[in-house]
Amino acid sequence: MDFAMDPEMMPGLAEAAELARTARRVVVLSGAGLSAESGVPTFRDAQTGLWERYSPEQLATEDAYRADPELVWAWYQWRARLVRSCAPNAGHHAVAAWQRRLSGSPGAGTGHDAGPAGSRGTLTIATQNVDDLQERAGAEVMAHLHGSLFDYRCADCGEPATHDPGTATADTAGAGGPGSTPDLESLLRIAPPRCAVCGDGMLRPGIVWFGEMLPADALADTIAALEDCDLAVVIGTSATVQPAASLPYAALGAGAAVVEVNPEVTDFSTAATVSLRGLAGQVLPALVPAYDGHHGPFR
Repeated sequence: MDFAMDPEMMPGLAEAAELARTARRVVVLSGAGLSAESGVPTFRDAQTGLWERYSPEQLATEDAYRADPELVWAWYQWRARLVRSCAPNAGHHAVAAWQRRLSGSPGAGTGHDAGPAGSRGTLTIATQNVDDLQERAGAEVMAHLHGSLFDYRCADCGEPATHDPGTATADTAGAGGPGSTPDLESLLRIAPPRCAVCGDGMLRPGIVWFGEMLPADALADTIAALEDCDLAVVIGTSATVQPAASLPYAALGAGAAVVEVNPEVTDFSTAATVSLRGLAGQVLPALVPAYDGHHGPFR
């Protein structure tokens, strides 16, 4: 992949790159399109979407979990293993490198309030994605607005819990080998573990299910960061799922520039300061200031 994309090749890229170069308080809002390039299917993909066999009502509500906890638990374990078989792409790495550059340290940034001594600024990440690919690329994520496949809590007492979902390799044995899509059927009818705290409740994934509110602290922190930023970058989101779809307008309302990165036109495209049509893995390495490749340093 060419990380030195010519700004003339994409309308708006030169303007967006200049905004990125001068920004000191950046917020990245990411959606499913960022991780789709790593092989994580999006829910709205008609061909490969994870909704193909089961409706949301069967799998992504508390009522569904209470009615058939084994099916719902198995499906989320399958999804977690699928994510583990995927690797961060160039878009994830570019965002992580940008965060390191602004923080002024080899590690990830520390949030939107203030950077460490010697920092040039901050880059805060709030994502709608439930995977851990951005963290595996070396970035710190402030907020998982829709929860995480790798967080768990008791469905009854609410206490957080740890659980290892395993790997995709075991699921694909004899069915395509390691790296192929895990077989959902091999995981069906697995009962959720019991809570170690109360002893009665079953574990549930730390996902925001349909009908549930977004985590209040994560949402409040994201809005605060957007209202304090000078640049927001909206990556791979359909701009249709509320309340996350309204978040970029908080940055616009505070006077910040907002750059959209998406291969498709969205409901937000006409409102964005700059809307870039392209895949995150191609656009972000060209957008991020002085990025020098997959793990490239900043000069």
